[in-house]
Amino acid sequence: MTTATPADQRRLLDVQALDTKLDQLRHRRNSLPELARIAELDAQIEDLDAAIATSRTAVGDLRRELAKAEADVQQVRDRAARNEQRLASGTGSAKDLQALQSEIESLARRQGDLEEVELEVMERLESHESALNELTSAHAALFNQRAEVQATRDAAWATIDAEADQVAAERARTVEPLPENLVAIYERLRGKLGGFAVASLRHGRSEGSGMMVPPIELNAIKATPEDQLVYCEESGRILVRGEDAF
Repeated sequence: MTTATPADQRRLLDVQALDTKLDQLRHRRNSLPELARIAELDAQIEDLDAAIATSRTAVGDLRRELAKAEADVQQVRDRAARNEQRLASGTGSAKDLQALQSEIESLARRQGDLEEVELEVMERLESHESALNELTSAHAALFNQRAEVQATRDAAWATIDAEADQVAAERARTVEPLPENLVAIYERLRGKLGGFAVASLRHGRSEGSGMMVPPIELNAIKATPEDQLVYCEESGRILVRGEDAF
C-alpha cells in the first residue's frame, strides 16, 4: 500500500483545489460568450462573401452586356449619320436616295429598339450595383462587429490567463515538496476520474462521492494507519482524513 504523511495528504487536497481552479479557468476561457458570437459572425461573413462574389459576377456580366448594348446603339447611330450625310449631299439617283431614306427610317426604328434594350440593361445594372453596395456595407459592418467582439474576448482571455498563471505558480509551489510516487498516483487518478482525484472524508461522508461511507467500510478506514492512503469505494478517489473525518 502507498503511504504518505497526513500533512502530505492534506497538501494533496490543496493541489486538487488548485487543479480544480485551473480546470474552471480553462472552461471559462473556452466557453466565453464572445466565442459563440465570433463563430456566428464568421458564419454570417462567410455567407456574405458568397453573396458578394455572386453579386460581383452579375455586375460584371451586366457591365459587359451594357457595353455591347451601347456599342450596338453607337453602330446604328454611326450608320444613320453616314446615310444622313449621303442623303444631304444629294448625290446618287432618285432610287438610291429613296433607298437611303428608307434605310434611315429603318435605322431609326432599330436605334429605338436598341436604346430600349440599353436602358433595360442599365436599370438592371443599377439595381445590382445598389445590391452589391449594400452587401459590401453589411460585410464591413460585420467585420467591425467581429473586431469589437474579438477585442472583448482577448481582454477576457488576458484576465483569465493572468489568473491561471498565478494559480499555476501556486500549484507548482504546493506540489513541489510532495513525494514523486504520491504525485504520480494523484495524476493517474486525475486522468482516470475526470480531474477529481482526492477528496476529504468528513463526518463519515465521502466528498468524493457525496455519500455516507457504509459502517463496515468506515470502521476499516478508522483502523487504517494515518500514513496509509485510503480510497472511496464508490468513486475510487483518495480519501483524506482530517480531524472531522469521523
